[in-house]
Amino acid sequence: MEEEGKKSSIHPGIVVGLCILAFYLVLKLAVKPPLPSSLIFMYMSLATIGGITYLTLFHDLKKTIVDPVLLFLGGGFEGGVAKGGRYLVLVALPLVIWFYVYGRMGGALEPPLEQRIIHPAPPGEVMGLYNPFRAELEEGTPEGDAYVEEGREIYFKNCVFCHGDLLNGDGIFAHGLNPKPADFQDATTIAMLQESYLFWRVSTGGIGLPMESTPWNSAMPRWETMLTENERWKVIMFLYEYTGHSPRTWE
Repeated sequence: MEEEGKKSSIHPGIVVGLCILAFYLVLKLAVKPPLPSSLIFMYMSLATIGGITYLTLFHDLKKTIVDPVLLFLGGGFEGGVAKGGRYLVLVALPLVIWFYVYGRMGGALEPPLEQRIIHPAPPGEVMGLYNPFRAELEEGTPEGDAYVEEGREIYFKNCVFCHGDLLNGDGIFAHGLNPKPADFQDATTIAMLQESYLFWRVSTGGIGLPMESTPWNSAMPRWETMLTENERWKVIMFLYEYTGHSPRTWE
């Protein structure tokens, strides 16, 4: 009789609740690799159904679950422990709801946007450069048209893979690059720049960007190691002629 009294001293609902909590901790912390939340929810639902089924089969559900909860919340179970437990539930329940809502609605922490200068200032010596083939094109000579045609051939042999057939930055390699290649059709790119600036950027590539344009994540190669100076000027002429833009001048 004394052993039966000891066994019945622990409320069956508490035992079931502790078992369900222990099962949850095992799923959440002990199982490796971590289980997805949907799978944990499914297992916990089955465990809860099993616990309720156990209580209904071997105990009176109303006496073991419903009545103690109503008695606890209604001010029963005289004593400091029960009173402290009610205050704990009163504080803990809003906190649990708050953490849940915050976790679902709060945005993930992300690093700040890169504060990099897209069009950095070129070295001083670049500002005095001038396209040596521009005069023939502006005068409408056959030589000027020939220079543009040479620039077109250079572009489609070297630059088209990133900047695209239409010079809009949509080449076959563009989708694998971040940032994407420049869209020369956009009025905010070469139309706002001088030819000397383009010559500097084409010549030195991404590796030639100054400190204010870090991080240096441009994929532009250093074309001065692969193209002659004249070839670089001619391809720049082609960029402007194809897009219909005019290079910016000091005037």
